[in-house]
Amino acid sequence: MPRDIHKLRNIGIIAHIDAGKTTLTERMLYYSGAIHRMGEVDEGTTETDFEAEEQERGITIYSACVTFRWKDVTVNLIDTPGHVDFTAEVERSLRVLDGGVVVFSAREGVEAQSETVWRQADRYHVPRIAFVNKLDREGADFEATVEEMRTRLGANVVVLQLPVGQGPAHGADPFRGIIDLVEMNYLTFTEDEVQAQPIPEELLPRAEQARSRMLEQLYDFSDELMELALAEEPIPAELIRRVLRQATVQSLAVPVLCGSALKKMGVQPVLDAVAWYLPSPADLPPVEGTDPKDPEKKLYRKASSSEPFCGLVFKIVVDLHGEMAWVRVYSGKLKAGTRVYNPGKEKKELIQQLWHIQAKRRDQVEQVEAGDIVGVIGLRHSITGDTLCDPKHPILLEPIQFPETVISMAIEPESTAERKKLAQRLELLRRQDPTFHAQEDPETGQTIISGMGELHLEIIRNRLLRDFKLNVKVHKPRVSYRETIARAVEVTGQCQRQLGGQNLWAKVRIRMEPAGEEDQLLTIDPAAQELPSQYLAAILEELTQRSQGGGLYGFPLTKIKLTVLGGEVHETDSNETAFRIAAVDAFEKALQEAGTVLLEPIMKLEIHTPEDCLGAFVADLQQRRATIRRTDVRGSQAVIEAEAPLANLFGYSGAMRTLSQGRATYTMQPSHYGPAPEEVMERFG
Repeated sequence: MPRDIHKLRNIGIIAHIDAGKTTLTERMLYYSGAIHRMGEVDEGTTETDFEAEEQERGITIYSACVTFRWKDVTVNLIDTPGHVDFTAEVERSLRVLDGGVVVFSAREGVEAQSETVWRQADRYHVPRIAFVNKLDREGADFEATVEEMRTRLGANVVVLQLPVGQGPAHGADPFRGIIDLVEMNYLTFTEDEVQAQPIPEELLPRAEQARSRMLEQLYDFSDELMELALAEEPIPAELIRRVLRQATVQSLAVPVLCGSALKKMGVQPVLDAVAWYLPSPADLPPVEGTDPKDPEKKLYRKASSSEPFCGLVFKIVVDLHGEMAWVRVYSGKLKAGTRVYNPGKEKKELIQQLWHIQAKRRDQVEQVEAGDIVGVIGLRHSITGDTLCDPKHPILLEPIQFPETVISMAIEPESTAERKKLAQRLELLRRQDPTFHAQEDPETGQTIISGMGELHLEIIRNRLLRDFKLNVKVHKPRVSYRETIARAVEVTGQCQRQLGGQNLWAKVRIRMEPAGEEDQLLTIDPAAQELPSQYLAAILEELTQRSQGGGLYGFPLTKIKLTVLGGEVHETDSNETAFRIAAVDAFEKALQEAGTVLLEPIMKLEIHTPEDCLGAFVADLQQRRATIRRTDVRGSQAVIEAEAPLANLFGYSGAMRTLSQGRATYTMQPSHYGPAPEEVMERFG
């Protein structure tokens, strides 16, 4: 039977750590019939957290893909990590998904990582619905969470459900049911069933008021709906859903649902909302790419099996059995045993096998079509972010952008025999994780590994020890500093020497200046165009290479702008080599004259602590050179938002536990690079 692409949903579950993503995923799988027994995160028995490290820590580290059917819709679901150290997993998942379910804890509200994943979803134009979870918990506040979504995220939220009761703090009024504002029903939940009843009399005024507010928001999207309202005609639920779907697919509205995944309340309505409001691949605009031979020329592929094949590699999974690439198929068909083209690498690839991924289980298939997510075995050259396409119809899709690493540590094998094995394993991990880097320090011979945070590097180290059985010594983490320049300068570099009996002579004038927000820029002044093209090309190549090296302190240079202003040519003694030497001389002089500024990574912190510990946390943060941006009180909890240098935050989780007797939680994510103070610069001087 041909598959109906309109009945397909590619969605992700995204949220701040501990908001309940994996528990919600587990309940969705159970109620859809994909699994027959619900696992629990605390017991390490969930379907999508199947790696040993995830089960031990009770957190999601790797995104996992599962497929299930809900009523007449097929759902490809990716459960993503919430911890900021694994933001690459969220980034690559959002790049290939059509819709998202964003989970918020009703107790903590909109947290730091909630904002991060929301912005990532904005960047990739992912339509989403929101689920306010944990309404059974003490301190839960549905209205406050919804208001924070409006103010902190700027979301046009449309509340479709109201909780009846909230958490133990409400005494005799615990969370026990949900009012559905679309159907105007009161929903209660047993272990396996949803029971819809008329709304109790005492709750009716609140429900009618909330429904009126919901409809007012939807009038902007439908004349038909407004006309019915003006005529005081009943508004059918089907029309509300149709209007809401259109607004959601266009990212103009975010439907909000509520419940408690742990208590099995509100899960089935979330599944219904996925089917009703989130888009199928056919509902979205054609995927956009460029012609590999002409980057200015835009190409498009519709989500149709009749179009030429194109897909994006968004994840590489590496284990001791080999390598599998996860591919999102955007158009056409992909068959096992066929050849495809990687336009970015200009290489052909053989698709040896295709596998349907179901968490840790895999089922082999012969063919997949537009809209599918599939595991591919056989790719030799392709990595995360690469396009695969029909060799006769090449197209290059936009790659996935990943953040820079902020923390490093040195590792070395216990024996020389293991050095080669370590290099091979690190290369495997690098292919799997685009935010992980490994390189050898030429001075010490140690291997330096870099990542997104202490937890990230700890997981990498554990994989080397446990999965790959390598004996490695690990040294303390260190900060990844950067350098930029202090002021703008103009200099002339020259070459006036003999080399191999030949006279060499050249002069090169350049301007070096801070580049603001840009990473690095290399431009040519019109006057420099008068230089012979081969000399100008040699100057540009040498300056590019030199600017990618280190500054005066030996750290990578960033945020500098170089402009070639001109040069002087000798009738007989000038050649490419002379201009290369003069360009390097100009660069070195400019760097010395401009002076470099050491930049350190600044982290954004959000701390949730009992109010009585607030003073202790503020005092501790000030000692760590932190800038406190905001403090807020929410119930009995205080929230601190601050920025602090990464160098002063190593081991912060231990200090936080001491300050709060284990009652506080925090998240930390890279914010920006800022100038380091004199005392830090002196350490490297």
